[in-house]
Amino acid sequence: MKVVMAHTFYKQKGGEDESYRAEARLLEDHGHHVVRYERHNRELDGLPAAQIALKTLWNAQSAREVGLVAADAGADVVHFQNTFPLMSPAVYSAARRRGAAVVQALRNYRHSCVNGLLFRDGHLCESCSGRSFALPGIQHRCYRHSTVGSAVVATMQSTHKLLRTYERHVDLFIAVSGFVRQKYIEFGIDPDRIVVKPNFVYPDPGAQLAPGSYALFVGRLSAEKGVRRLVEVWLRERPGLDLRIVGDGAERGDLEALAGSDARISFLGGLSLPQTYAQIAGAAFVVVPSEWYEPFGRTAIEGLAHGTPVVCSAIGGLAEIVEDGVTGFTFEAGDAESMTAALRRAVSRVDDGQLRVNARAAYERSYSPQANYEILMSAYHHAADHRARH
Repeated sequence: MKVVMAHTFYKQKGGEDESYRAEARLLEDHGHHVVRYERHNRELDGLPAAQIALKTLWNAQSAREVGLVAADAGADVVHFQNTFPLMSPAVYSAARRRGAAVVQALRNYRHSCVNGLLFRDGHLCESCSGRSFALPGIQHRCYRHSTVGSAVVATMQSTHKLLRTYERHVDLFIAVSGFVRQKYIEFGIDPDRIVVKPNFVYPDPGAQLAPGSYALFVGRLSAEKGVRRLVEVWLRERPGLDLRIVGDGAERGDLEALAGSDARISFLGGLSLPQTYAQIAGAAFVVVPSEWYEPFGRTAIEGLAHGTPVVCSAIGGLAEIVEDGVTGFTFEAGDAESMTAALRRAVSRVDDGQLRVNARAAYERSYSPQANYEILMSAYHHAADHRARH
């Protein structure tokens, strides 16, 4: 099969970028011809605001380029990962005109939420869900604390809802979790055109079944990730293990100030993937304290792949990954007492090798490359069938 894999990289690297790379490599390793079309949001640096706004609404240049790439590759499928903002929804029709089936990954809530998170000011928010125009998102300046920026995103959303861009030019949506699928059904997408395919870890890093010696957080240091509450609980409860924090973001300075001189909490900054994996392998457990509707939770399955149990909030896609008491422990999102109880349970079972065996088995069963490949190919055939009929 000939596949164009298209992705716009974020300025701050994250799980979506890694998932894109993993899917492209998986296809290549199974003998498919993969052509990458990549943009990077650094390209926006220095551009006038008006030009950025126009590109967000309809980027004719990206549309032309995608059409040419699809034609040159003789693409059967063009699989879009992140198109925001540089590619814009203009790329869908360009790919489809070249005869390719169009697939869009669903890894956030950008279709109907200005900041893509369904989270603002420290709490869950669905004020714009079901609206034809996301006025509350503008009023609350949800996109980068900018009224103008928020208005541009809201206009992009409403324009393409009005044009029925997604209904007319996308053959299939691939949601990373059942939770995300349900949200997009609520947003108005036809449920028959949304399949669920979880993320996966590739290549397989191998299991480390020896007991770990510290707790680990990996991810973006921003409000929705719940790291502040995790640090507060660690300072108050003194759970008996060190806490290592891998990642960077807007809240890093505040979090370091909160932790103060407490030697049990260390900030390692952004690490390479091999360095991050080494930290996961040596951890007693990975903590994912998200307070937003985490679409999936890549760090959780990276923990499972290493045989490292996961302590996480039972919210969004995370609730589908961790089985409480079997592969890790869960708690109510945003609830310090519930988090404390889960951490105590995890610490009490640091030497329980069965947890690590169970974690690894869950990875092999649901998040391995082979299991994922079969779902991905089924999705592509589904998309191609829809393209042939429409």
